Amino acid sequence: MIIRNGNVVFKDSVEKKDILVSGGKILRIADCLPANGDPEIDATGKHVFPGFIDMHVHLRDPGYEHKEDIESGAKAAVKGGFTQICCMPNTNPIMDNKVVVSYVKHKAQEVNLCKIHPIGAITKGEKGEQLAEIGEMKAAGAVAISDDGVSVRNSRLMYLAMEYASGFDIKCLCHCEDKELVDGGVVNEGLSSTIAGLKGIPRAAEDIMIARDIALAESLDVPVHICHVSTHSGVRLIRDAKKAGVKVTAETCPHYFAATDELVRTFDTNTKVNPPIREEMDKQAILDGLVDGTLDCIVTDHAPHHINDKNVEYNLAAFGISGIETSFGFAITYLYKSGVLSLCEIADKMSANPAKILGLQGGEIKEGAVADLTIADLDEKWTVDPAKFVSKGKNNPFGGYVLDGVVKYTIVDGEIKYQA
Repeated sequence: MIIRNGNVVFKDSVEKKDILVSGGKILRIADCLPANGDPEIDATGKHVFPGFIDMHVHLRDPGYEHKEDIESGAKAAVKGGFTQICCMPNTNPIMDNKVVVSYVKHKAQEVNLCKIHPIGAITKGEKGEQLAEIGEMKAAGAVAISDDGVSVRNSRLMYLAMEYASGFDIKCLCHCEDKELVDGGVVNEGLSSTIAGLKGIPRAAEDIMIARDIALAESLDVPVHICHVSTHSGVRLIRDAKKAGVKVTAETCPHYFAATDELVRTFDTNTKVNPPIREEMDKQAILDGLVDGTLDCIVTDHAPHHINDKNVEYNLAAFGISGIETSFGFAITYLYKSGVLSLCEIADKMSANPAKILGLQGGEIKEGAVADLTIADLDEKWTVDPAKFVSKGKNNPFGGYVLDGVVKYTIVDGEIKYQA
């Protein structure tokens, strides 16, 4: 196919170009390609991004298919503009062995929408007692390891996990949370938790584990990736570690750069997420961290739940936001249109950096690259309506928000997988 007249988002510039796609690759990029009888997409007035890569999603399959399954998750992903997603291991059974990893890989191939990369567990059953079979999971297709949902509390075990993972050339993705400090908390500890009468989670619960995992990575001189950073102090720890030469990368999510914990005063259980949405100073620090490169990636931490998991009192509700269909809109509205990041920087955070961190193909538009592309209209406005989500998870607290940026086409390996 030929994509015509699109504003193409390259690594360092945005230029009006035609793109010829053939055999799943970007064959040629030019000012004006001759018609050759191939199908054409008119991208006039629209922007062509490298296909977005979400390195932190929950697909709930196997075991919790009533919340989400690989097919519904993949459909939601391509609607959101994602050509590749990486799914966390807190399934049932836990993805801690090559059998479950292979199951996800094969089911993803059957669905044949976006590319789905499994993330294996660090420990067996995510219990934090014994290391999982890292080498076997890598051979079966796992691109990283994580006990996401829980921290590995045993520092010696985490040290060994980082050492082994480095030997297999994959990274540990660290969910940083001191359970004892959380102590049953459900929202950020601060004014809003006091007003709402809800038990708070101090920033230190996240920061202590960020500091520990940075210290382990520095001691071993191996890479480590910090998941869903939410605190101003966590951003500072990561910034200082990077300056000191520690091989640390980090991610954050739209709900941390677009919202504050004032939302929890409504008692809407869809605002309950782990780590919690925090205060204005944290939001500003997250934005600063995105600008200066402290935070490398924007992920969704897409955590779909059945309505019964959220339609209960706040303390009993499940943690998580279903966010894969709103992420791009939040990035355009709260980062690009507000002047925080350029389109090239957003492409870095949502495509190039995730690809680089996990060693995936894609992430950049250039001749010879894989033809994973997202075409979007940045000026079209739309209103968030969770009831209309393709995902089974309708648990999103931003219903009624008006966002800029609508995905028009999602192209994977040169094939249109989603068209608005």
